[in-house]
Amino acid sequence: MGKVEGSIKKSSNSGSLWDFISVEFKRGYSLENDEKEFSDRREKVYTFMKIPLEVERFMFYGFCQCADSFLFVYTFLPLRALVALKSLICSSLSKFKNKRKHKRLSAAETCDLLKMAVLITCSMMLLPWDTSMMYHVIKSQSVIKLYIFFNMLEVGDRLFSSFGQDILDALFWTATEPKTSRREHFGVLPHFIIAVFYVFLHSILVLCQATTLNVAINSSHKALLAIMMSNNFVELKGSVFKKFDKTNLFQLSCSDVRERFHLFILLLIVVVQTMKEYQWTSESFWELMLDCMYVMISEMLIDWTKHAFITRFNEINLSVYSDYVLSFAYDTAQSRHKKAFTDHSDLVARRMGFIPIPLGVVMIKVLTRCVSIDGRLASIILLIFTFTCLVTLKIVNLVYILGRACKLIDLHKTSLIKNHHIINGISCQDMATSPMRPPIRKKQSWSDNKENKPSPLIEVPPLGPTPMFANSNVDIKEACLNTQILEDIMESDLTHSESDLNLSMIRDADTMSTKSA
Repeated sequence: MGKVEGSIKKSSNSGSLWDFISVEFKRGYSLENDEKEFSDRREKVYTFMKIPLEVERFMFYGFCQCADSFLFVYTFLPLRALVALKSLICSSLSKFKNKRKHKRLSAAETCDLLKMAVLITCSMMLLPWDTSMMYHVIKSQSVIKLYIFFNMLEVGDRLFSSFGQDILDALFWTATEPKTSRREHFGVLPHFIIAVFYVFLHSILVLCQATTLNVAINSSHKALLAIMMSNNFVELKGSVFKKFDKTNLFQLSCSDVRERFHLFILLLIVVVQTMKEYQWTSESFWELMLDCMYVMISEMLIDWTKHAFITRFNEINLSVYSDYVLSFAYDTAQSRHKKAFTDHSDLVARRMGFIPIPLGVVMIKVLTRCVSIDGRLASIILLIFTFTCLVTLKIVNLVYILGRACKLIDLHKTSLIKNHHIINGISCQDMATSPMRPPIRKKQSWSDNKENKPSPLIEVPPLGPTPMFANSNVDIKEACLNTQILEDIMESDLTHSESDLNLSMIRDADTMSTKSA
């Protein structure tokens, strides 16, 4: 009993309250025991901080692509339509004079005439529209009603954009369909009426968006503007906590590019309309620019936060945005091909779901109302000068787009050839000195396995349902990234590299046999 009591007293004396508290003061970290885990956590923080720069690089290149497509409506499309109209008149005159079979217009000339006809028709229909009355009707509504109205317009704009390109493509195909093919359509005139009706409705919707944003910016208490900008945080809730892969993130990124350019054009419309009301004074301009910068900066911050958390939660590598830019570069190269099915400025815009014609109609409506052009010589010179500046801006922007696309494609081809030289972990330098030919994998053609061919740019998991903002004229199997551009050039480069490799191995084998003899 004495021994048991002594042990109990000793155990009670060994654990006092002060000892318990002193352990909390002396406790330290031993992070070096798990160095890899904490290094990965630090790398995730660095990646999170690098996301805004990578996102803005992608956004800027996509923004330039949308600007190229938008400027095309005001610069080269009228010139090409004039050339096509000249060809149509000449062919019609030759038909009456020679009474022979006249030369038909090419498909490109027909599409140019139809685009210009839709643009002019919708502009003439929208010119009588009274924007002043629309502004006062919208301004008289309550803040909550305008907030709901703006959200409805945004949803409607996305729905129109997702289906509008199909309507225009149906018109172009109906007008240029070969006679040898089986024709099952309503006719060119009904399709033209449907296209005009769509563009007119979409233009009215964009004009309502611009007017609502104008009311929000020019209101005295700015409550509506704050509520509209807070609507971006709802976008975070709808996208950040969802499962994303690289393909869906690419579609979301394209939608963000189109949304940012659309917002930029809306703000430009607001600036033009407001400056006309304030007689183009510099004080009102700088005050207006502060509000516009507030809108654009909030949009950029939301995009940065959204993409940062999406890549963080879904364990997506930072280099995926470089792959997206490379996909745009291949689209740009494909659009310059002789047998391209779209205009040079249209292919990448299609991938982003951007349709420039409704925005072009609204811009024409706003400019004709805010800028008066009379028959004076000074007004005509100013109009010619403005057109020249737009053409110059279009060319400079196109030079940048093509230059960066060529640079990215050359770097990608070089990396592919370099990686092709390394087979089964053995470099070309080691294989060149070996008398035995290394096993080279047989290239699988696209026609052999078209459905399951992996993308050379990025490994894409199986696609799910098409998002609402995805353009329906892009095939769902190709909606991820562009894969079938310049394949002939790549195969020829790889073939030349293999032939050079075989010649070098034969020479080394002959040299070794001579030395052994």
